Amino acid sequence: MASPSKPLLRDSALIWLLLSVVVIALDLWTKQLALDHLEYNRPVPVIDGFLNWTLLYNYGAAFSFLGNAGGWQRWLFSGLAVVISGLLAYWLARLPRADWKQALPFALVIGGAIGNLVDRLRFGYVVDFIDVYYDVHHWPAFNIADSAIVAGAIGIALAGFLVEQPKQEKG
Repeated sequence: MASPSKPLLRDSALIWLLLSVVVIALDLWTKQLALDHLEYNRPVPVIDGFLNWTLLYNYGAAFSFLGNAGGWQRWLFSGLAVVISGLLAYWLARLPRADWKQALPFALVIGGAIGNLVDRLRFGYVVDFIDVYYDVHHWPAFNIADSAIVAGAIGIALAGFLVEQPKQEKG
């Protein structure tokens, strides 16, 4: 019988990697649509005053962090995506399948990280196309993978606050 911290593989949360596959597929499909139908840096209004489709290339990470670093950052962020995804997959293997509060955000982060990794390896940059703004103030452009990473990170943080701690016996 498996202990709660070490479920049998068939009882583990690895099934949640199917969600990661869905995130990757949706991300790559929408990025390909953006590449096929949008012109670089030419906004297409979706909701006036709030949302455009705007094809942009991000050579860095979040908010174009290290975007102008000369190319080495491509490999740094690729390596981080592999290490973080591997670590989260390892943790999924150790979680019970029913622990969706931890498994769901792990799967979202893995899917987003791999979606952006595919871009980095394929193009040397990440394809962004969702441009949210108000007046002249634009949030940095992003994509489905970025959304999954942020949602997953928020979920991981919330799960950390909401996890029940074992009660200690009074001695």
